[in-house]
Amino acid sequence: MRPWQTIEELQDIVEDLPRFAADLHHLTSHLKLDIAPLNADHISLRCHQNATAERWRRGFEQCGVTLSENIINGRPILLFKLHEPICVAHWQFTVIELPWPGEKRYPHEGWEHVEIVLPGDVATLNARALALLADEGLSQPGIWVKTSSPKGERERLPNPTLAVTDGKVTVKFHPWSIEEIVASEQ
Repeated sequence: MRPWQTIEELQDIVEDLPRFAADLHHLTSHLKLDIAPLNADHISLRCHQNATAERWRRGFEQCGVTLSENIINGRPILLFKLHEPICVAHWQFTVIELPWPGEKRYPHEGWEHVEIVLPGDVATLNARALALLADEGLSQPGIWVKTSSPKGERERLPNPTLAVTDGKVTVKFHPWSIEEIVASEQ
């Protein structure tokens, strides 16, 4: 398998990674979120066109294996397990989430969010995630908090999400790792 940075179909997201890392650092600093002790288990992309998603898929198939292909909220979402990690901050991501375009239009095609795993009772996820964030950061204009419970067709684990975004990048919190969710589908 080739390193992901050398694959022609992925060059736009290779070039986008420094922007994403800087924007993520800005958001987490603004929120006073200490990411050092946190486990982020995967990183996700966003795109506007099916052709872009197909191109990225072809690229990831050259440097990893498909971990899961599922329909979530009416659109395909693929997970890839890479042989060489993508490094952002102190994290080394080997799992990549590639959603096909949905109804929502994102301001940028490229890297969009990281997902942090906070193991524990699913009923307390929101409280545990919010406790990590500074109240003054959350109350600033341009910061949005959203809760949801995305569910794949075959998922058996409840997977609530708390997402915090500034419109450029997003930090999401879940009670389970993505690989635990995929295993629950079997």
